Amino acid sequence: MTSWRATCIQMKSARAAQAKSRAEARAVIAMNRDKLISMINAACASGQKPDLVVFPEFGMQGPPLGMEVDQWIDWACMEVPGPETAPLQDLARRQGIYIVGNAFEAPGKFPGRYFNTSFIIGPTGDVILLYRRVNTAAFPSVHDFRTDYLKVTPQDQVMPVVDTPLGKLCVIACGEITVPEVARCMMMQGAEVILHPTNSRHSAAQEAAKLCRVTENMCAMVSGNVAGPIGFSPDGTFTGGRSHILDHLGNTLAFEESAEESIGVSAVIDIDKLRRDRRADTGLSNPHLRARYEMYVPFYEQARFYPADGFLERPMKHASETEALIARARGNLEAAGILTPLPADEAEPVSTVEL
Repeated sequence: MTSWRATCIQMKSARAAQAKSRAEARAVIAMNRDKLISMINAACASGQKPDLVVFPEFGMQGPPLGMEVDQWIDWACMEVPGPETAPLQDLARRQGIYIVGNAFEAPGKFPGRYFNTSFIIGPTGDVILLYRRVNTAAFPSVHDFRTDYLKVTPQDQVMPVVDTPLGKLCVIACGEITVPEVARCMMMQGAEVILHPTNSRHSAAQEAAKLCRVTENMCAMVSGNVAGPIGFSPDGTFTGGRSHILDHLGNTLAFEESAEESIGVSAVIDIDKLRRDRRADTGLSNPHLRARYEMYVPFYEQARFYPADGFLERPMKHASETEALIARARGNLEAAGILTPLPADEAEPVSTVEL
């Protein structure tokens, strides 16, 4: 395909963590999924049927909101693929489209652990890509048991890219778009389009990060945000909106400022133009032809800040357990000269991490 249409499913999402029982939590998930299916069907019935849709991070479950890990796994997590994703897989097959999104996944092969997982369902109904988020604040990460995870996970599946008739696709969720290395590693495996399920209030930093990831990698981006209040704002103070589609040069193709539910953020991705432009020598405007990656390798080899394998022996039970690892990270960053040590009588700044 030389060009194809992407649509953002900007939908409201109820929170399973606010349910009063496991059964009620599972009913919340089913309700969110039914809404998602309805909106995807509406997009497909419009005059601009998409080839690919992106729905928001936390779209089916909402976030844990500080719930203990074991309870969150029991109440709200799922296998991908599994019974909860099966209706989306059937929908992708019926409509002949790609469905891209995010879910809290608890694979049986990693007991006691869950992940913030992004996935792509192909038009055959199969899950063709699954990415377990590395950089997290309030959730467990595969980096928490890196040694064991890498033993059973091929390198090309750690930060995966899938080659499709639409181009080479990758998925990065929400705030991880602010981590340049994730998109860069995916680009180095050929990624041409970054699919970005997000659940975020307005942040100048994150908006800038989207533009940076696009232009520094010459990748298009489809960023689908939640409608209404974000998952981490149960009182409704902070809202979503601002779903955004950008081309590989950073030009806006479609955008929705409001936080209302919408299927209107829809645009055509010209993958043929992206491929032609990646071959053109435009000086430093083309990051592919003139990048000097070898110069950076020694610096990354020496970078040991946030400790890997922090939960290797046993899974995390609550996100608050990361406080000791953050303290070690601060010490490592001080030793590297990145952080300035505090005076002995001064306390560490109060955490702003939302649990």
